[in-house]
Amino acid sequence: MAIAIIRTLILYTVIVVSLRIMGKRQIGELEPAELVVAVLISDLAAHPLQDIGTPLLYGLIPVLTLLCCQVLISALIIKSLKFRALVAGKPSVLIRKGSIVQSEMKKNRFTIDELAEQLRKKDIYDISTVKYAILETDGSLSVLQYADQLPVTPKQMNLQTDDNGYAVIIVNNGRVMEDNLKKMGLNEVWLERQLQQRKAGGVKNVYLMTVDENGRIYYEPKEQKA
Repeated sequence: MAIAIIRTLILYTVIVVSLRIMGKRQIGELEPAELVVAVLISDLAAHPLQDIGTPLLYGLIPVLTLLCCQVLISALIIKSLKFRALVAGKPSVLIRKGSIVQSEMKKNRFTIDELAEQLRKKDIYDISTVKYAILETDGSLSVLQYADQLPVTPKQMNLQTDDNGYAVIIVNNGRVMEDNLKKMGLNEVWLERQLQQRKAGGVKNVYLMTVDENGRIYYEPKEQKA
């Protein structure tokens, strides 16, 4: 039993480190080569876990080999545009100036229903309002609408607006994030004063509290148990 636990922990650590080295991406953002490596790693690691009689190295060596291959491929992709196009493909223009490029749709096996769904997710219901829609190599759709269809910004209306800045978490589910407090140039005295003003009754009663660069505070108390 102890051997099985140790083998599981070793493989878990190796896989986590391997995926960490591959980079910070969500599953839907993986390039084809990266997705293949991720799937193979999970499959190869499963065999030593299912069969205790299988040497652990039979799982570790293929995983580390795939990781080395992925690191090498990533380096080649950075250095060579041709190699990147070969491995990851190229973006495809599915809509050009309000018209669907049917040849690209067919080439990418992208249906009209899928295109309409992706546009709806971006709150676009009229294809004629789209100047360009580009299918990226990771499968996501980038859309550029005509200028007269874009929301008006305060800058275009010559309006002065305040920049909220980056909000940092100060209290997370009853715990003080001391490093964040210091980064914002604040201290425990300031925090205690803010909690008193909101009648929080202590940090333990705070679910979330953030502060941005302009000193704006967001405060959310914990829900009281019925």
